[in-house]
Amino acid sequence: MNRLTAQFIFLSLCSAFFVFLVFSPGLSGDFVLDDGFNILDNRVLYLENLSSDSLINAAFSFHDGNGARPLPMLSFALDYWRAGSMDATAFKTTNLIIHLLTTVFLAFFFRRLLVLAGCAPEKAAWGALVLALAWAVHPLQVSSVMYVVQRMQTMATMFLVLALWAYLGMRQLQIVGSSRGRLHGILVLVFFLLAVACKEDAPLLFFYVLALELTVLRFRAVQPDIARGLRQSFLVLTVLAGAIYVFVVVPHYWQWEAYTGRDFSSLERLMTQARVLVMHLGQIVFPYPDNMTFLYDSLAVSRSLWSPWTTLPSLLLILGLLIWAWRWRARRPLFSLGVFLFFSGHFITSNVIGLELVFEHRNHFPLIGAVLAIADLAILVGRRFRFSRLQAGVCLAAASIIVSTATVARAYTWGDPVRHGEKQVELHPYSVRAWTQLGGAHFDLYKATKEERDLRNAIRVNAEGFAAVEAPQFAGNLVIYKSVLGEVTDNDWQRFLDSLRDAPRSWQNKFVVWTMMTNVERGIDIDPSWVVKAIDVLTAKTRLSQDQYLRMAVFIYKFGEQQDALPYFLKFAESAAAGDDNLIRIIQELTDAGHSEWSDQLREIEQAKQDDEIR
Repeated sequence: MNRLTAQFIFLSLCSAFFVFLVFSPGLSGDFVLDDGFNILDNRVLYLENLSSDSLINAAFSFHDGNGARPLPMLSFALDYWRAGSMDATAFKTTNLIIHLLTTVFLAFFFRRLLVLAGCAPEKAAWGALVLALAWAVHPLQVSSVMYVVQRMQTMATMFLVLALWAYLGMRQLQIVGSSRGRLHGILVLVFFLLAVACKEDAPLLFFYVLALELTVLRFRAVQPDIARGLRQSFLVLTVLAGAIYVFVVVPHYWQWEAYTGRDFSSLERLMTQARVLVMHLGQIVFPYPDNMTFLYDSLAVSRSLWSPWTTLPSLLLILGLLIWAWRWRARRPLFSLGVFLFFSGHFITSNVIGLELVFEHRNHFPLIGAVLAIADLAILVGRRFRFSRLQAGVCLAAASIIVSTATVARAYTWGDPVRHGEKQVELHPYSVRAWTQLGGAHFDLYKATKEERDLRNAIRVNAEGFAAVEAPQFAGNLVIYKSVLGEVTDNDWQRFLDSLRDAPRSWQNKFVVWTMMTNVERGIDIDPSWVVKAIDVLTAKTRLSQDQYLRMAVFIYKFGEQQDALPYFLKFAESAAAGDDNLIRIIQELTDAGHSEWSDQLREIEQAKQDDEIR
């Protein structure tokens, strides 16, 4: 290890420590939104020991054990094991460590990239440190790091950066004619597979390395066979990727069935994403914390090129940036690479797949490209206006102070659940999720302190939320919280039923009723007869799954009038498959409980299904 490399390692670690200081005010916050479904409610993550079976089950517990994203899921389980509880600070600390490691790895990637772009080794080292730090301390990163479940994204970014670093190492050896690049090639594959084990968008690595070849690397190699093989391989793979996109991906998602629960079509989503990407570019260039609102419920969908009017200008701006980058790929390869990396990083999430329109963590990797492009333009402007080193240093220091201060301010907001909830309500006064988050923060305080004032604060927030947005979630929470205090009235229940009846169909409305049922089953003093009425309202407007019908039938049988459960047992039987084990078990249990007439009706439905299969 030479002196320059040792110094670079030391300075990169110092940069990581500075990043830790900037983000540390957010470590005391709590879990939010999807953290509940993926982590808090995932009992498989609650490890009691480190047996191989428990670790494997935890790793494959994402979305009912579909096997995706095993590395982050395993790390969540290990966080629980080492903390002994669902301590949000322990989970956020791991997130921040991953972010710090990525900062160091990114510095090494940038250094190798700048050397390949023609920078002197010492200048490349300093430039890499500045670029890595600019990426790491940007306030847009706060939600990616402090939103615990987004470790799936940040961990994938870490391995993708390592894969790109290894790829540059392999290509660097090929460019100088060395035959020692196989190890780097193996590392590319290993890091890519690790990234795939974190998130499904890791195959975007192909587009990242293609961007490198089109700009900085230019398919160079001492051996003509290697250079020709690179061009041919990337051409074939690009054509194949394009064919899969046009003939498989687009037809699959260009239909309403792929957009269940969405109020926008594929075309409308694509038009909206143009505005979203321009919005993100604005957030990156002008890092004012209140412009990074975390929740974007009020974002209007683009219904046409002129509605909202910013749709067409956004599309034209993106097209202009891509053309600019293409034309400058030889003149300013780092700028072009940055533009290509930014838009490549959004290729999946800003495409035809019916995902939620906006999430800030989607910028975690693309921000690498944005920082690179902006820095290269800044150097160009500095040279054009002949900035001295002192002037350039002053500008860089001022920008660093502004960006770091914004990040500290945003991290501070994330450091307290009530403070964060109040900020969301301030920025989104008509957002159901914002009010729900603030009310939940107060109720979590009540669960910890058992002090009445915290519960009354939760009641106040939900009442204010219901006044702003007449959502069943707020009316339902008011019923639950007032029931705990012994102050619930028939008017409270009727308001809940009315709001549930008038609300549009959504999974949130189902969740409100599930929550009511769960609280009754846990022994909380909630009138089950009103919950049965809520079940009737929900099922009158929404089609449910067989498991949901069964749960409602069992609930009514246990806590309501038993005869009212029969229609739900029948709906369960009608929606169940022939030979369903649960249906056969229910038929037997009803027979044993003396409801032979009920079991006969269920048996007739089951027999009819079997006869249909035979025919």
